[in-house]
Amino acid sequence: MKKDDAQTPMETVLSTHFANERYRHVDTYVELGGYSALRKALSMEKALIVDEVKKANLRGRGGAGFPAGVKWGFLPKDLSRPRVLVINADEGEPGTFKDREIMRRTPHLLLEGIAISSFAMTIHTSYIYIRGEFVREAKVLEEAIAEAYGKGFLGKNILGSGFDIEVTVHRGAGAYICGEETSLINSLEGKRGWPRIKPPFPASVGAFGLPTIVNNVETIADVPWIVTHGGEKFAALGVEKNGGTRLIGVSGAVNRPGVYELSAGVNLREIIYTHAGGIKDGKELKAVIPGGSSTPVLRPDEIDVTYDIESMGKIGTMPGSGGVIVIPEGACMVRALSVLMNFYAHESCGQCTPCREGTGWLAKIVRRIENGEGREGDVELILDVCDNMMGRTICPLADAAVMPAQSFLWKFREEFDSHIKFKKCPYGYRF
Repeated sequence: MKKDDAQTPMETVLSTHFANERYRHVDTYVELGGYSALRKALSMEKALIVDEVKKANLRGRGGAGFPAGVKWGFLPKDLSRPRVLVINADEGEPGTFKDREIMRRTPHLLLEGIAISSFAMTIHTSYIYIRGEFVREAKVLEEAIAEAYGKGFLGKNILGSGFDIEVTVHRGAGAYICGEETSLINSLEGKRGWPRIKPPFPASVGAFGLPTIVNNVETIADVPWIVTHGGEKFAALGVEKNGGTRLIGVSGAVNRPGVYELSAGVNLREIIYTHAGGIKDGKELKAVIPGGSSTPVLRPDEIDVTYDIESMGKIGTMPGSGGVIVIPEGACMVRALSVLMNFYAHESCGQCTPCREGTGWLAKIVRRIENGEGREGDVELILDVCDNMMGRTICPLADAAVMPAQSFLWKFREEFDSHIKFKKCPYGYRF
């Protein structure tokens, strides 16, 4: 966790104890105030907890940015059927690595958030669906869950409240598509990880046919702080409609890559040049992918923008899952796009024809341009394929491939044209 030394430290929500190796153990967590928010929540009216989350303007931290409190309100009022809470820990978006830090360093913070959220929504069964590659993180979570059961924070009659909460870690099998909530639910049920047609939405018919809420790791980990300090104070840490802090992972050509906890109102330029230390080796900035690989790329003259959903939406991109990828001068944007398109072609589940065929064609066309075999009209062909994919599939994976493809071509068209015209990379990359 990197902290800003140049400015007055901002109050942190998630990373306060990231550097404390003992914080992942229950005794240290409790000693430093852990599970006090759960004790407070158990004395509150459930509806008041939901109201505080709404006041907090807590937007989902998994990419979609949907208000968490509003999402909770979609559950049916009828309590005759069990409900399920699923934590999406399938952090598979290239460039995104902040949820891993929460699970590795502060597992009890996540578990406390699960317990409070479950109580608020009258949910007795929760699953943490974790990316299969996160072997270490899964082990840390399982150890923390065992500790929490042993101390009465999970299990039957938690803290003598009469409320039962069961939490299970479920490991995925390495499929990017299972980051989509309905694919995740199918996988959790032991089925192929294919997205479901909506409606019905998971809040009505989700895991095992039961009403289900799916939330991101970071989203739920924010809940204890909100209960302790109040939704309005959390909201004040961010900007209008985007409350709180958020964890932002910065990677690529920067001097200090890492995970930073910053206000939702931080400026993207500040993220890159103040917190991450600027561009490596004294180079100039060429491009920024601001919110994980699926978000539209920005040029250097576009980075003076607040890192919130509304502000970034006005310039045609989004903060997404909080993964800032910095690209320096001298990098080949054709090669960069080829890497991305190969990824999406590989990860398409194949259920929808526009995505199955489209991602494959995008990867093929960009690859031949990169290899010096591009043809006149290839750029137009890519854009045509994109038009036939966008908004035409069950889940957003097709859109996730289209948005970087379109933005790369719109903003760096000259590089693609140069590859096609001269049959080589202008930056000297070997094919």
